[in-house]
Amino acid sequence: MEQRIEKIKKQLHSQSYKLTPQREATVRVLLEHEEDHLSAEDVYLLVKEKAPEIGLATVYRTLELLSELKIVDKINFGDGVSRYDLRKEGAEHFHHHLVCVECGAVEEIEEDLLIDVEKQVESDWGFQVKDHRLTFHGICKKCQVVTVKS
Repeated sequence: MEQRIEKIKKQLHSQSYKLTPQREATVRVLLEHEEDHLSAEDVYLLVKEKAPEIGLATVYRTLELLSELKIVDKINFGDGVSRYDLRKEGAEHFHHHLVCVECGAVEEIEEDLLIDVEKQVESDWGFQVKDHRLTFHGICKKCQVVTVKS
């Protein structure tokens, strides 16, 4: 974890920002819960356990800054809640998600499935792709088993 924090610190410094104690507490929570797709409120409650003096507005500002700097990705799975997901180290693009419409489970797909699509978009439309997001909505394996048994 310390290596990731050091890299994030360097990313911030390269954009003339500092890794303040408040930002570090937020980053640590995101690293500790990397698989959880936390909302700002979730992050705040977890940060508050570590540093009670940090306010909700500070957490929001930190998440927005980290999002602007592409350290985290701000995502919405169609439920009206923005969630924050650390960008994988060295990842050029945002990773993909599978969202179960039955139980709300979210799985990640690390493999970039859209390289050929990006090339076609750039070629056919002359559009320079900077990033992309792909979310599949469906029914996970666990819920399919429950549905079959019912």
